[in-house]
Formats: sequence, structure tokens, C-alpha cells
Amino acid sequence: MTDAVSPSVGLAVVHLFCKVSPLADAESIIAAVQKAQAEGDQVVTVAILGHKADLAFMVVGADLWTIRRLQAAVQNAGLDVVDSYVSLTELSEYAQGVPEPMRSARLTPVLPPADKPAWCFYPMSKQRGDVNNWFTLPYEDRKEMMYEHGASGRTFAGRVIQVVTGSTGLDDYEWGVTLFATAPDDLKEVVYTMRFDRASALYAEFGPFYTGMVAPVDEVLAQLGID
Repeated sequence: MTDAVSPSVGLAVVHLFCKVSPLADAESIIAAVQKAQAEGDQVVTVAILGHKADLAFMVVGADLWTIRRLQAAVQNAGLDVVDSYVSLTELSEYAQGVPEPMRSARLTPVLPPADKPAWCFYPMSKQRGDVNNWFTLPYEDRKEMMYEHGASGRTFAGRVIQVVTGSTGLDDYEWGVTLFATAPDDLKEVVYTMRFDRASALYAEFGPFYTGMVAPVDEVLAQLGID
């Protein structure tokens, strides 16, 4: 077997956004997901709303090769990967020294959370503009704004679970943000609320949003009419 390629801290995360081809085979797709899970990966399956994709897999694991094998397997099973995002779980520079349960939740999340079927994903970066440049600010200023941003997010405790993963040097943006919520309007409200924080209002740049519903892979495929 090829030697594992793993992060020294945390886990690898790949979001695969797929469209269904006429060759899509439910049995083969389910087998691919079950094989990845048997090898230790977590696989969240999402039915995607809108035209951008039909379904998504959020794959979290220790070895990039096992994730790549799942990608190949779903493609061989008749799904076309039309978009993707690569990132790593991380503990940000502003969260060093947090209690161990919070550290573990960020570096080794257990997904999907219970009773949170509404889902969305978007990538984001911090601005490097001539007027607003996040990376020229003093650390203490950035830390203060991120604490303010975190305080806004904590008002949604119990309604929204946020998984922020780092992608600097790995993909087109600097972070991937995955939200799991009780209801779809929770997703709308949390993103709207947090955009008023200075860290977002002045310095954030957002990529495309994907929205859908989390369910076991067999249920997602059945809802999409794949057999």
C-alpha cells in the first residue's frame, strides 16, 4: 500500500460536489462510502439544492490517500465531481489555549452532529486590499475582532454547529466554513448576523455557497432517484 499522507495536527477535509450521470449506480456509491468509513473516514452525505450540484460528500480523515480513493470510487460509480474544496481542521492562532474539549471539537470533530439536517458550505478569505488589509493589522487588533466574531457565533449555540477548516496553500480561499443547523433559516440568520462583525464587514471575502440537507447516503440517493 502507498504510505499514508497525513496532517501532523488535525485531519484532512475534502468537500466533493457531484452531479448525477446516467451511469450512476446506487449500490456502488453506497459501497464506496461504506468502504471509506470502514477505513476510518467520516463521510457526510448531503442532497444539494439548486443547480450547482446534486449531492455532496464532506469527507474527514487522517490520510489523503483514503479520501482520494473515495473520490475515485464515486466517480467510477457514475457521479461527476463538478466542484470540490480541500482543507484541514485547525486550531486558529486566536484560539490557542482553549479548553481541551473545544480543542478536540475543532481538530477532530465528530460529524454529522445529531438533529442538524440543514447544511451549507462556503469558502472565505480575508481581504488584502489597499484600504482594508487584514494581514497588515497588529495581532492584538485581529484577535479582538475575532473574539467579537466568536461571541456573535456563540449566540447560536444549540441551533448551529460551525466547522471552520484551513485551506491556505491548499485551495483557492483561506478557509472553508461548513454549517450544520436545526432549520434552514438558522443558516441564513447566523451568516447574516456575523457579517456585521468588523472581521467580516471590513475584511471578509466570500466564495460560492452550497446548501442542502444531510441524510444517510442511501436516503440521499433514494431522494435523488438513483437506483
